[in-house]
Amino acid sequence: MMGPGSERIALTMRGVEQLRAQLRECAAGLGGEVSARGRAARLAETYLHLNDEGRHRFLKLIALEFGPDPATVATAHAAYQLAIGTAEQWKAEAALRGAMRSSRIRILTQFNAIPQGVKFLVDLRADLLRYLENDPELAVLDRELESRLSAWFDVGFLELQRLTWNSPAALLEKLIEYEAVHEIRSWADLKNRLDSDRRLYAFFHPRMPAEPLIFVEVALTDDLAGNVQALLDEHAPVFDHRKADTAIFYSISNTQVGLRGVSFGSFLLKRVIDDLRRDFAKLDKFATLSPMPGLAAWVRKNPQVLGEVGIELPFEILSTESWAADKHQLRVLRDPLVRLGARYLSVAKQGSGVPFDPVSRFHLGNGARIERLNYLGDNSPKGFRQSFGLMVNYRYVLEDIENNLEAFASTGTVAMSAGVRRLARES
Repeated sequence: MMGPGSERIALTMRGVEQLRAQLRECAAGLGGEVSARGRAARLAETYLHLNDEGRHRFLKLIALEFGPDPATVATAHAAYQLAIGTAEQWKAEAALRGAMRSSRIRILTQFNAIPQGVKFLVDLRADLLRYLENDPELAVLDRELESRLSAWFDVGFLELQRLTWNSPAALLEKLIEYEAVHEIRSWADLKNRLDSDRRLYAFFHPRMPAEPLIFVEVALTDDLAGNVQALLDEHAPVFDHRKADTAIFYSISNTQVGLRGVSFGSFLLKRVIDDLRRDFAKLDKFATLSPMPGLAAWVRKNPQVLGEVGIELPFEILSTESWAADKHQLRVLRDPLVRLGARYLSVAKQGSGVPFDPVSRFHLGNGARIERLNYLGDNSPKGFRQSFGLMVNYRYVLEDIENNLEAFASTGTVAMSAGVRRLARES
């Protein structure tokens, strides 16, 4: 693979022809397994040496020139229509299915066989998603690659690991790099998150053993945490985890952009809950301390809601930490801001009818309920910028999860505690 310091090159017209010939050989699958692996390795090496424009052309070539052959599909379809109701029907159906299988699939599958091939494909899709924003012709390749990755990253293949301060340093560095919710500011901060009253779990794929796919950070407590700065305070005394009756999931980070759309977060939480219950018999409450990353964006689109819940402060000030230094504003904004949060979580929807907030979609879609709104739950600049300092607890009541999940999936019903439901009505 491409070494550090190597310069990326442009894809010339001659290079395009050479690449097309290589891809045709790869799609044809000539020779044995060793030959196929060698071709795929050379193609991967070519891709890694290309500059951004060259990679875009590489992917577009696969997308546009290596789909199913229309004439072959038409012939197979006609044969299938004639065979319906006869003894040849299932054979004709298999032939039609084979005709519909594009050469793109064969090319992608051969990449999977090379050393580091799975990671190569995950990174390749991260590139593909960037190009797709301005080039819709790549969508067909993205759909096929996402389908392949979904199969290769089926939760049955994934391994759950608990990471500790004694885990390899290179792996701990990746936790710092990948943390997407609450920045890990230092090694001391990370060590605090791995102390005896904390747990950190990650999913790994056996072909990517040094790359966490998604990880969750857990605090063991005896209450429903309501402020993330207090939860992450490096100087706070370590809680006696033997007394814990509550597990707080305070950060869930997906690490691989190329696995967007490949869902395994819900399985991670279920596996972690099972693991925690085995280790801590007293644990009977499982909840999150979650951000509301879409709140400010929703209010910006619907500015009238501020007045409707009794907030007179302009949006531009409300989304900074400046007002929190004013004792009067702290007092008068508490109730209306909490009502605003309840309204947002209960009524803000995307065009498809699902919750506007991505974190809400995730937890409600996994059977949680909205338990409590937390005023000044995140008093960092980011917290004010995205949600005016509000945070929310989603609670996983084990005996209610299936009913909540079914109601949300079938009718869009949002499960919430009586207190949040009352706030939503008041707003």
